[in-house]
Amino acid sequence: MVEATAATVVVREYDGARDRRGVEEVERACEVGSSGGGKMCLFTDLLGDPLCRIRHSPAFLMLVAETATGPGPSSSTEIAGLVRGCVKTVVSGTTTTQQANNKEPIYTKVGYVLGLRVSPSHRRKGVGKKLVDRMEEWFRQMGAEYSYMATEQDNEASVRLFTGRCGYAAFRTPSVLVHPVFRHALVPSRSADIVRLTPREAELLYRWHFAGVEFFPADIDAVLSNALSLGTFLAVPAGTRWEGVVAFLSAPPASWAVMSVWNCMDAFRLEVRGAPRLMRAAAGATRLVDRAAPWLKIPSIPNLFAPFGLYFVYGLGGAGAGAPRLARALCRHAHNMARRGGCGVVATEVGACEPIRAGVPHWARLGAEDLWCIKRLADGYSAGPLGDWTKAPPGHSIFIDPREF
Repeated sequence: MVEATAATVVVREYDGARDRRGVEEVERACEVGSSGGGKMCLFTDLLGDPLCRIRHSPAFLMLVAETATGPGPSSSTEIAGLVRGCVKTVVSGTTTTQQANNKEPIYTKVGYVLGLRVSPSHRRKGVGKKLVDRMEEWFRQMGAEYSYMATEQDNEASVRLFTGRCGYAAFRTPSVLVHPVFRHALVPSRSADIVRLTPREAELLYRWHFAGVEFFPADIDAVLSNALSLGTFLAVPAGTRWEGVVAFLSAPPASWAVMSVWNCMDAFRLEVRGAPRLMRAAAGATRLVDRAAPWLKIPSIPNLFAPFGLYFVYGLGGAGAGAPRLARALCRHAHNMARRGGCGVVATEVGACEPIRAGVPHWARLGAEDLWCIKRLADGYSAGPLGDWTKAPPGHSIFIDPREF
């Protein structure tokens, strides 16, 4: 799987024994998020595993762009860029059946481009496009009908590359909501009971509730049974009698909410760099006060200026007027799980029109507004009622797969 170009750049599959050091150098040189002088940047420590963000996907591939730095036999090579990708089957829409107008999910195979990095010394030379083009070739070989990617809305270079040069179209605009983990535990809600579901119970509930939600993975059972998935939790009004998931699905309460928690901390760590000294000192002061007087329940900013871990809340959904309130109870539960796990933040990602997002506590300055872009790879369509997915209007919800967060 090797492709040479006239620009002396070779795009090939990642070789762990050969490429790890060069890949780590590129990762260290690249900031995650928007670029610009004087701005704070988010750096990622992959804990020595460049494949950590894709290895739990059904099919995955990592490519590197290698360039020669000298002529003839004495030439040396350098990793100029890299990209990761995975292929999976997800819900792209629904079709109405003749039986009681039931809506059945339409499943579509998609490729997801992520982790595109180009070394600063090799930017604006076409390296990024070569990597994306080669990844799309692999997607087609794997039978993917669409390719999509995610970036921050203000990452102008990434948006320009994908929408301007690679033929992608802006598609969805979910929000990453982030909440810091305080030194003190949050008091559990007294208006909600929280039930822990088994992976099988969670699968039944998820397939029932998210059957028509975009990007819901066909292999949700593999996600829920993964060792990094720390559990699924259902919140119902306090005093609700729990008689099992089958009884719940046949007669759910008027309001309920559900979430699962994914342990990103064991896959990678994050670090905020470039913060002013005053900001660091102010954040440290909040931790000192919280440590000295935890009974005051003063919000404290964790040390995000050193490597920290996060728990990711996925499969967040619910129904009823009280769903946002019950989602807030679940988020408090996730916070306390992350506190016990030694994490710095809890994060989730929700669709722009997600009704339950009103119940998700978050600090706006820690989050981000994402832009998902999509491109049709196949000449035909997988289902007539869907048509061209790239032109479909957004639904209220979107499912975020934690395996590639």
